[in-house]
Amino acid sequence: MKEQFEGLIQSYIEQQVGIDQHFLSEKLAIGLRENILQLQLEELMKPAGIGNQLIKDDQQQFRGDQIYWLDKSHDNAFEQEFLAQIDALVVYLNETCYAGIQHTEFHYAVYEKGKAYQKHIDQFKNDDDRQFSLVCYLNTNWEEEEGGQLWLHHANYIQKIFPQQRTAVFFKSNEMEHEVRVATRDRMSITGWLKRG
Repeated sequence: MKEQFEGLIQSYIEQQVGIDQHFLSEKLAIGLRENILQLQLEELMKPAGIGNQLIKDDQQQFRGDQIYWLDKSHDNAFEQEFLAQIDALVVYLNETCYAGIQHTEFHYAVYEKGKAYQKHIDQFKNDDDRQFSLVCYLNTNWEEEEGGQLWLHHANYIQKIFPQQRTAVFFKSNEMEHEVRVATRDRMSITGWLKRG
């Protein structure tokens, strides 16, 4: 697993964006996707707010995802495995890069057909705890014409990433502007942050 983490971190150092197309095992990715489908069935996915004051966007014109927060207290083997992998990543990142990460927070995210998230950064104006963003995709057989790419806005170009199952994307929360493009089918991921406070 350390080799895997090193690949993610090294690509971040070289390109400002870390990418690992096999960050999640296939079994884990499938299990997490099944969790989302069950949460949808039970109507537990809720519209996301904007900012740390839960600012409402009633028509979800800026941000269109439905979310559900992961928690170590949940009795779910796939969530536990995912959060344990994140804890191991934090330990490795702190040991090798002196990142000072103390906490994490992650949620399931579903962008239903036709939904998007306009260009933004992940760090709040009044709270700089979020240091790194990590997105892990859970979509099988994603095709280019289905849209839903993550657009990362570098200084001189836009990097476009397809939300294919098992792929992880890692970047600095206060630096990398990004957006989620409209998709023609539901787009599923786990999204979260590595935090100092």
